[in-house]
Amino acid sequence: MEKLIKVVNKLQDAFATVNMACPFDLPQIAVVGEQSSGKSSVLEKLVGRDFLPRGSGIVTRRPLVLQLVNRAGPEYGVFFHNKGRKYTNFDEIRKEIEHETDRVTGKNKNISPLPINLRIYSPHVLTLTLIDLPGVTNVAVGDQPADIGVQIREMVKQAISNPNCLILAVIPAVTDIANSEALKLSQEVDPNRMRTIGVVTKIDMMGEGTNCLDILRNKVYPLARGFVGVVNRSQRDIVQKKDMSTAKNEELNFFNAHPVYRVLGNRVGTDFLQKSLSEQLAVHIRNTLPRLKENIMEQLAVIKEKIKENPALYLDSDLTNSSPHKVVIL
Repeated sequence: MEKLIKVVNKLQDAFATVNMACPFDLPQIAVVGEQSSGKSSVLEKLVGRDFLPRGSGIVTRRPLVLQLVNRAGPEYGVFFHNKGRKYTNFDEIRKEIEHETDRVTGKNKNISPLPINLRIYSPHVLTLTLIDLPGVTNVAVGDQPADIGVQIREMVKQAISNPNCLILAVIPAVTDIANSEALKLSQEVDPNRMRTIGVVTKIDMMGEGTNCLDILRNKVYPLARGFVGVVNRSQRDIVQKKDMSTAKNEELNFFNAHPVYRVLGNRVGTDFLQKSLSEQLAVHIRNTLPRLKENIMEQLAVIKEKIKENPALYLDSDLTNSSPHKVVIL
């Protein structure tokens, strides 16, 4: 199953090499959520490391293609805009994400659809690829354009409109599910709710006497792929640098000891989410790969015909080095 995910990773890498988004509808999982929904905390717990930029306002301003690779040995990250360096310090990974974001978008919190590609090797992850999209917001800050919220929604919507894209919708339990921007956006592009996976965060912060069991049981807003509940670290935990293994143990203890949620058994928590996502992505790739291969071969045939018609144009080194055609031929 891991081999299937790696096939798609290679395609993503090829287009990252020429600094452009892939023109094909790749099978993938895009992560969608409002600012402060707990989206970054979910991703960091899946990795088992603090590595994402944090702060107020829009933190994720470019899509982050996060490729997790299960491998024995030391943990490290590699960026595809700087492939010659291995990042063993995850604080340096965070700084590089910030630097590369500012390089393209500037420091005034603008956004760009050009992705940052990061691969993390670790014995503590399952092989999985996720695309972290900017958090949905309605408020412009600093020098941002007044329509920044519209821009973000359009970027997110374009990404998840890909019919081969699974949508990981992150929803905080402390807000009404009917008002979830992540679910509203997913509903627009996935009206039959076949591609959407719900992740419910902040369950431990719900008011006394309330719970989200019916949501987790898929009774309130039914999704073909259901919902998974998680408990992330609190802001205090993050500031005090509580390690991820302790946080995961506390998460499991919360669900196992809770008089309401313990009936869910082992179908909650970060470890279950990671296993479920890895399995679903591999199956999804297997189901969509034949058509993807057809699309690539069709594009290749078109390019070969163009080369026959005007070979001199395609022998130009500058054009070849910057063109997606070279990647497709490879």
